[in-house]
Amino acid sequence: MTPAIAQYIRPEVVAYIAFGLTLILVFGGALLAVLPKNIIHNVFGLATSLVGVAGLFIFLGSEFLAMMEILIYVGAICIAIVFAIMLSQPMHLQLPRRYRPKMIFSFVVAVSIFFSFLGIVTATHWEPALVRGGNWGVARLGRLLFTRYELLFELISLVLLVAIMGAIITAAALTGEDDRSGDKEA
Repeated sequence: MTPAIAQYIRPEVVAYIAFGLTLILVFGGALLAVLPKNIIHNVFGLATSLVGVAGLFIFLGSEFLAMMEILIYVGAICIAIVFAIMLSQPMHLQLPRRYRPKMIFSFVVAVSIFFSFLGIVTATHWEPALVRGGNWGVARLGRLLFTRYELLFELISLVLLVAIMGAIITAAALTGEDDRSGDKEA
C-alpha cells in the first residue's frame, strides 16, 4: 500500500506553494508585458499575467470570474491585440506629425471623462460585500448575465467587434495609401 502524500506534506504547504507559483506567474507575466521591446512578447506577457490573475480568482473562491478572465481577457482581448498588431503599419515607416489641436481635444475629452467617473465614484454610496450578500454561484451569475445584464454583455461584444473592424479599416487605409503612392510613380 502506497502512503498518501498528505502524510509527508501538509495541504497548507501545497496551497502556499501553489499561491507562490501563481504570484510568480502574475508578476513574471507583468514584467514580460512591460520590459521586452518586441510587442508580441509584450502581448504574451500580458496573457501570462492574466492567466495568473485567473489563478488568484480561483484562490478567492470565484471560479466563474477566473473562467471569464481567461475567456474574455486572454481569449478575446489578447487575440484582438495580436490581430491589431498584424494589421498595423510597420515600425520602420516614417509616421506623419501629430495634429496638435486633435491631441489637445483628445486630452480635454480624456480628462473630462476621468473627472466625471471620479465624481460618480465619490458620490456613490458603496456597500460592503458582506452587506450585499446573496447567492453568487455560477448558475445565478450565468442567469443574471443572460437576463438582467444581457445588454451590458452585448455592449462588450459590440466594443470588441468595433475594435476589430477599426483595425481592419485602419489596415485597409494604410495599404490603400501605399498602393496609391505606387501608382503615382508609374
